[in-house]
Formats: sequence, structure tokens, C-alpha cells
Amino acid sequence: MNERISRINNNISKYRNNIVEHPLYKSLNSLKHISIMMEYHAYAVWDFMSLLKAMQDQLTCTQAPWKPIGDNKIRRLVNSIVLEEESDLDEQGNPSSHFEMYLGAMEECGASTKKIKDFVNSIDNKLVSSGNKDIDSFLQTTFSIIDTNEIHKIAAAFTFGREDLIPDMFTAIVEDLNSKNTLNKFVYYLERHIELDGGEHGPLAFQLISDLCGEDDKKWREVEETAIVCLIAREKLWDAIFNEISK
Repeated sequence: MNERISRINNNISKYRNNIVEHPLYKSLNSLKHISIMMEYHAYAVWDFMSLLKAMQDQLTCTQAPWKPIGDNKIRRLVNSIVLEEESDLDEQGNPSSHFEMYLGAMEECGASTKKIKDFVNSIDNKLVSSGNKDIDSFLQTTFSIIDTNEIHKIAAAFTFGREDLIPDMFTAIVEDLNSKNTLNKFVYYLERHIELDGGEHGPLAFQLISDLCGEDDKKWREVEETAIVCLIAREKLWDAIFNEISK
């Protein structure tokens, strides 16, 4: 691994640990609590696609007339992730975006999808309010990074502190609660993400950061700063979910 990537991972480790070791996970001891968590987390699943699409717009050609732009390996990385995030196969082998898989998992366990569906349907080229200040704060962090149009910052937000933060403990809790087969779709979603993040996507995403920053010290500093901002935003979202469950 690139020495600078290793240094960033080391410098952001305390922020990552705050999320991986968050008390939220131990509080998820019922389907009701899982449902509350999912009704918040659905927005993070959704805005992940916006980060990915922002990367695709800058690192590949998405307009007509088409022409090859950028690095071939980077194009393949971005497009392969888009393929799997936007049109993966669900637990029954049917094409589905991961966001739609998540909505299906929510419905299976009894969580409400009305607010997140209304939110997505109301979007018209700009971010709108979710009606929840904690969720809005999280989304504003993501979109403020997208709005910079600085690809190394967008890639940093995408690479550090996303779904690879889901700890093994969380998956074990979900599987334990799945005794009545009401969380099959959620278990599949989690296992699929772990499979993808643990495969080639992780190393390739780090390589993407290295290629985008090169020897530019300023960009490397901004990548680390962006990673920390995103991790703090995720921790605050987890705090909000934990507080809601603890009421």
C-alpha cells in the first residue's frame, strides 16, 4: 500500500474507531431498533450513489458525443462500481440497485420507507430537506464535498469512511435477529457490501487516490481532511440514531 495512504489510515484511525466501536450497535437488540436505524441509514445508502456518480462524471465520459478520457484503469474501476451499485443482483438473482435492495430489506423487517421515497421523488437537480436536521447535516457534508468539483476530495469521501465501516459485530447482531427470517434481505445486503468492499474495490479505490494526488502535498492533506470530515459526519449520524433508539 502507498506510504501516504498508510499514513492517512493511521491518522484517521481514531475517527474510524469511534464509529466501529459506537454504542449504537449494542443497542440494536430488536426489530424495532433495527427499523429505526435503517430509516436513518437509508439516506447514507442513497447519497453514496451521488458520490459515485460525481466521480463517474469527472473520471469517465458520460456525454454524447463520446470520447475516451482519463486513465483506462480508473475508468474500469469507476464503471465496475457503478455497475454493481446501480444494477447488482439481489438475493433472488434479479437486477437491482443497492439502494433499492435496501428499501426491500426495510420493508421486509417492517421499517417505513415512505420518508426516504418521498425525499428521493422530490429531488429535482438539487438537494432538498429530509425533514430531519441530523440527516440533513449528514447529507450537507457529502454534497458540500461534491459541490467543490475537486475530484480528489470526492474520491476521498467515497474511499474513506463508507460501508467498510460496518463492523463484524453488527452483521452478527443482524444474523442473530434473523431467526424468524425477517431480515434475510438485510443480511444479504450487508454480506454483499462486505464481499465487494473486501474484494478489489478497496485496493483499487486507494490506488485511485494515489493516482489523483500524485506528489501534490496539498492534495494529500486535503484528502486526509476530507476523510476526517466524513467520518465525523458519520459518527454524528450514528449519535442521532442512538439517541432516537434510547428514548
